[in-house]
Amino acid sequence: MKTTFERFDMKKAPIPTRFYLRPLTWVLSIPDTLKHQTIIRRHGTEGLKPPYVLLCNHNAFLDFKVATRAIYPHRANYVVAIDGFIGREWLLREVGCICKRKFTNDLTLVRQLRQVVKNGDIAAIYPEARYSLCGTTAVLPASLGKLCKLLGVPVVTLICHGHHVNSPFWNLHDRGVKPTEADFTLLYTAEELKEASADEINDRLVQAFQYDDHAWQKERGIRITYPRRAEGLQKVLYQCPACGREYRMASEETRLFCRECGKRWELTELGELRAENGETEFSHIPDWYEWERANVRREVAEGRYSTGELPVTVDSLPNAKRFIRLGEGTLIHDMNGFTVRGTDVDGDPFEMLKPVPSLYSCHIEYEYLGKHGDCVDLNTLEDTWYIYPHDCDFSVTKMALATEELYFAYREKIGRPCKPGLA
Repeated sequence: MKTTFERFDMKKAPIPTRFYLRPLTWVLSIPDTLKHQTIIRRHGTEGLKPPYVLLCNHNAFLDFKVATRAIYPHRANYVVAIDGFIGREWLLREVGCICKRKFTNDLTLVRQLRQVVKNGDIAAIYPEARYSLCGTTAVLPASLGKLCKLLGVPVVTLICHGHHVNSPFWNLHDRGVKPTEADFTLLYTAEELKEASADEINDRLVQAFQYDDHAWQKERGIRITYPRRAEGLQKVLYQCPACGREYRMASEETRLFCRECGKRWELTELGELRAENGETEFSHIPDWYEWERANVRREVAEGRYSTGELPVTVDSLPNAKRFIRLGEGTLIHDMNGFTVRGTDVDGDPFEMLKPVPSLYSCHIEYEYLGKHGDCVDLNTLEDTWYIYPHDCDFSVTKMALATEELYFAYREKIGRPCKPGLA
């Protein structure tokens, strides 16, 4: 592309939230937490004052609002993906947000977080780096323990419950779930942190981040009466357990069904799946999801995982102003990782290669912004590409699962296997 675009200034130092905007952040956050009657349980955080590191799970935008209420009246600098800055860079910088391109190794971010704690503020991080696909824990980066040690301030976790079943990533409609809950926990004091190794910190973080929104809903007997509650679930549950076919699942209102074999399931008010005929293979949505993962793991182990060559449209996000149509091309995700090639609007070739060792997970979107379709989001330190397959059978969920399983297999191969829950 002949035109040179201004790049987002990733090195710009974070600033404390402007004093005149702090009331606005509270006003925008508190009403929703009251609407959902959010219960915040404090474990060792009574009277806690900054600076500290706040590590939060990630299921919905409501996460940020609950965090704002949990830390009140203190201020925080939140790490936010660059697409969150689109059209509002000034505002997000003024409220203290720090920009990050997902799943990149960015030493600049470490320096910025050190500045945050030096300022005496809260460094708020969502280490799963994406909304959970089915309301359960995503893999955490193994660098997290080292980061906590480096920052040298107390480590606090905020684990929210109910946000996924209220507004799942695959259908964002607010179902009005209440009460939602959150556990605001002091995991390490600064003194305890000094005595702990990075591995010990990681082990404790993995344990702290264990959650399952669907089990939580069932345990509390919370009924969701939304009449279209199953619509979009096929984005996550893309493979039929009855006939084994992929990419043939569909949904309508409260039903999930396979267009290949005709098997149908109802998503009950308690969030369980129930077959309308024959065996209920998986009543618990995360169990179906993990079955799909196991199938992908088998493909990887046998060396046969591949999407084939998919036609795609690629949009670039060099800065926070807007997406720029890069052009048409092809995407291959296989045993070598991601390969994206194409021709831009000026007729020049473009390419992005993401080999397996470079990417332990990836960010995906379902029906991005309600109009663009499903996509994979791949990043360098200077650019973000949103890659939209079209006119073909595919599942970005399977690509996300395969990215992780390929990475785990690679680590096994070189004799450095990942510990459970970490990458």
